[in-house]
Amino acid sequence: MTPARRAERARRRQRLSGVAVHAAAYAVALLGAGPFLWSAITAVKLNRDLYDPAHSPLWFNAPPTADHLAYLVQHTAFPTFAWNTLWIGAVVVAATLLLATPAGYALARLRRPWAGRLGMAIFLCYLVPPSVLFLPLSRLVAAAGLQDSDWALVLVYPTLTVPVSVWLMMGFFSAIPVQVEEQALVDGCTRFAAFRRVALPLAVPGVVAVVVLSFVLCASEYLYAIAFVSPTAGKVVSTGIPTELISGDLFYWQSLQGAVVLVAVPVGVVFNLLLKRFVAGFTAGAVTVG
Repeated sequence: MTPARRAERARRRQRLSGVAVHAAAYAVALLGAGPFLWSAITAVKLNRDLYDPAHSPLWFNAPPTADHLAYLVQHTAFPTFAWNTLWIGAVVVAATLLLATPAGYALARLRRPWAGRLGMAIFLCYLVPPSVLFLPLSRLVAAAGLQDSDWALVLVYPTLTVPVSVWLMMGFFSAIPVQVEEQALVDGCTRFAAFRRVALPLAVPGVVAVVVLSFVLCASEYLYAIAFVSPTAGKVVSTGIPTELISGDLFYWQSLQGAVVLVAVPVGVVFNLLLKRFVAGFTAGAVTVG
């Protein structure tokens, strides 16, 4: 076989492999988007279209309607659930950054043989199931007098977010060359000034990863939210939607799916805007710390 034929065959195999990879990627994307598309279609279906078994669940056999979305926003506590989720997540994210960023930096720069093992031990705390921590945290919430208060979630959610965030920031700071900070120290900066002016700006992708991950953990948590907060005015999205939009055996399916869409779209938009920094933060956070 001539060199030209071999080169042509190699190019053909490369094109076919590229087509196969793209086809697989589109198939996986469609599979992943399937439930969301189903929710979006269901949210605007009429009752006679939704409950007719002869009608396709992925197509409109009657004109769509926004009545169920209007009912969700105007006649349920969904706006309250969304607001509670937003402000609780924001406070927990701020607390997580205040705790995890300096802790991760200290462990990354600590010149001790046990620093890496300590970081691993902190990360293992994240793997403890919430059901195991439920009883001691219940005692803590009761002692603080926060039963049925949103602040109970602000108190307990950092137990979920801080350990993994410390490990993530520890790996990210370890990937930043220490010589950069040493140069700042030579130029007259204190250790705190070197951290604030040099290390922290370089750690922005890791901070973004911590913000996104912490907020998602808070917004999706169910056990603590259902156990510690029972009034409707204090519920978050993860507990308010499944408990308040179901009456006995009556499920408001269109409103339920509409709530899914209204929650998922803003999160998806923000996530995609920060995707590059998020991936960069997790990639840097994957560095093994000895």
